[in-house]
Amino acid sequence: MYLMRIGAPGAEKPVARLDDETYVDLSDVVRDFDEEFFGSGGLDRVRPVVADRAEAGRVSRFAGERVGAPIARPHQILCIGLNYRDHAAETGQAVPDEPILFTKSPNTLVGPDDDIRIPRGSTKTDWEVELGIVVGRRTSYLDSVEEARDAIAGYLVVNDVSERSFQLERGGQWTKGKSAETFNPAGPWLVTPDEIEDVLALDLWLDVNGERRQTGSTATMVFDPYFIVHHLSQFMVLEPGDLINTGTPPGVGMGLDPQVWLRPGDVVELGIRGLGSQRQHVLAPR
Repeated sequence: MYLMRIGAPGAEKPVARLDDETYVDLSDVVRDFDEEFFGSGGLDRVRPVVADRAEAGRVSRFAGERVGAPIARPHQILCIGLNYRDHAAETGQAVPDEPILFTKSPNTLVGPDDDIRIPRGSTKTDWEVELGIVVGRRTSYLDSVEEARDAIAGYLVVNDVSERSFQLERGGQWTKGKSAETFNPAGPWLVTPDEIEDVLALDLWLDVNGERRQTGSTATMVFDPYFIVHHLSQFMVLEPGDLINTGTPPGVGMGLDPQVWLRPGDVVELGIRGLGSQRQHVLAPR
């Protein structure tokens, strides 16, 4: 399935995308794609509903509605740093021996085509196309990496927007360089694992003002999604609907020579093969 939330911010309705033109409305079946939905077997519950309504022709047509993030605000957003060898090299840092973990404020989550706003005092706002994982059930102390497969509800495109001076030059941890408003565009849809032939063979790309900046593949991850979920479960409880950003391939602004940073008026476009694409306008601080 391809799950989406469409409508104005705070009033999105849950739907299942059938194709570029049509969807099945699920707002009479589930309240939202949130912790309760994922934690109560919601995916299995709506799967036959989507199939039955599609077969019966009970479908709606997209009419230019805003696309929201495909999940409601999660309990937590967890992020993995330096998870592509070539990205670690471009930043001048060593490839980690185990996943580097940092958190991102859950209220950074916005829709895939919502604006990115540069925070006050920013001088180095950067882009990062990433594969996102949505946790499908309450999970802790998984016994094996293989078990992690059953704990994943699906995958999506995320832009892990970052302010590098806040992140690296202001002391403390990375979180404050990652948590400004609008810093986590997500979607356009959540893709369930059965729709993806090989999650370790997905192409990622990102353009700024029409110029290709990032090109990569999940095949070059240091730690794959299953390893990441298993690893995190040893240190914390993962809740249904939690979002994990799994790292970015090379081509970020910080890694260019000379370095390039986002400015008001820029347009960022990004995507992952099979998972859809995003487009954001960059706004000045408020």
